Amino acid sequence: MTVEIVQIDAFTDQLFSGNPAAVCLLDEPADPTWMQAVAGEMNLSETGFLVPVHGGYDLRWFTPTVEVDLCGHATLAAAHYLLEHKGASWEEPISFFTASGELTAQVGNDGWIELDFPAGIPEAITPPGALLESLGLVDVVSVSRSRLDYLIEVPSADQLRELSPDFGHLGSIGTRGVIVTSVGEGLYDFLSRFFAPAVGVNEDPVTGSAHCSLGPYWAERLGKEDLLAYQASPRGGVVRVGVRDDRVLLGGQAVTVMTATLNAVPTEPVAQPAFVPG
Repeated sequence: MTVEIVQIDAFTDQLFSGNPAAVCLLDEPADPTWMQAVAGEMNLSETGFLVPVHGGYDLRWFTPTVEVDLCGHATLAAAHYLLEHKGASWEEPISFFTASGELTAQVGNDGWIELDFPAGIPEAITPPGALLESLGLVDVVSVSRSRLDYLIEVPSADQLRELSPDFGHLGSIGTRGVIVTSVGEGLYDFLSRFFAPAVGVNEDPVTGSAHCSLGPYWAERLGKEDLLAYQASPRGGVVRVGVRDDRVLLGGQAVTVMTATLNAVPTEPVAQPAFVPG
């Protein structure tokens, strides 16, 4: 038995830019240990595993080292895969059932895919000293924290681009990741970078889930609900962001890089023994 696995660059329309994700469509659920091993082999920031269910698809995401609760670029990649390779309807939304609830993907009139995600409203905090020290920062505009990540605004785009974190130090701070952001340049309302060494990703090229916090943050700062963002990693990527109450709409493009055959048979989930009260 073999399984198809596809590598897709997300939040870009150009090969070898944006954020690469692997997508694997399975007939039935597989053991998480097997999925984690595949993600480690792919060695991308995330690998997504799809299983068809009534009304849509179960979707789980794995970094090379851990399973995560929310991932934007691998969801965008999964939607692109289903549309371009598996005949999903371009007229109807695709539903994904995940650890963060039901997420949907819908193709817009211009061909961009729009994801409907939960907002992660950041709240202002006093940062732990190790946080700013690990980033080499002294003067910042603000520091806040959402359910998943720290969010730090720095005074300029130049300062954002020049960041060179101490990843060993940063990985010891108790958080999934750290978003650093600045006001934008040219067409872009804001810029960002995202660091997540604690989950095996030193710098993520383009992070959809980070924009679930960046959107509400910059919507309040700039007084507008629809924003255009650029993640200023070496690969770079563009994200449209729409803030709608407790939801955030993330718009992006994607392109398939390669299709491969995985010569590893999925193993079934290990059944857990039933709990018997003692």
